[in-house]
Parts: sequence; structure tokens; C-alpha cells
Amino acid sequence: MLAFEDVNAQAPVHILVIPKRHLAAVQDCQGEDAALLGHLLLTCSKIAAMKNLAESGYRIVTNTGADSGQTVFHLHLHVLGGRRMTWPPG
Repeated sequence: MLAFEDVNAQAPVHILVIPKRHLAAVQDCQGEDAALLGHLLLTCSKIAAMKNLAESGYRIVTNTGADSGQTVFHLHLHVLGGRRMTWPPG
């Protein structure tokens, strides 16, 4: 996994979490990717705790396909926090 701050941050905390193995999007995952997907979510949770978001809350987002807003076609999760999130999101 790699994790780093998004250069186009949408919240005070906006971290991207990316597996080193290439998968274009969630829809490309297979049964054998279950451990990788679980590790992605656990990594997001650990990062949220490190950024002091666990108590106030945070959002984990992944976009799949062009209509969802996906512009980088390598699976990645966004960890967003540090402000109140609204619904629906954009």
C-alpha cells in the first residue's frame, strides 16, 4: 500500500490509499482480491486514527468509472475528514 495527501484536497484531511498491485477499479476485483480489499479498508482506518479522525468521523470513497468521477484508473480510496460531510455528495 501507498498513502499520501491528495494534491486536490476536498477536505482538511484528504489522503489517497493505493495498492501497489494494479487494479483499474473495484469492478475489476475478483475473489482472490478479498484480502487486498480488506487490507485497503484497514489501512484507511489506521490512517484516520493517525489523523485524529476516528472520534469525529471520516468518509472513505472510491470512484468506479468515468461517470463516477474516476480520473485515475488505478484503484484507490480517498480518506476524507476534518469537516462535516454533506449528503448526497456532489
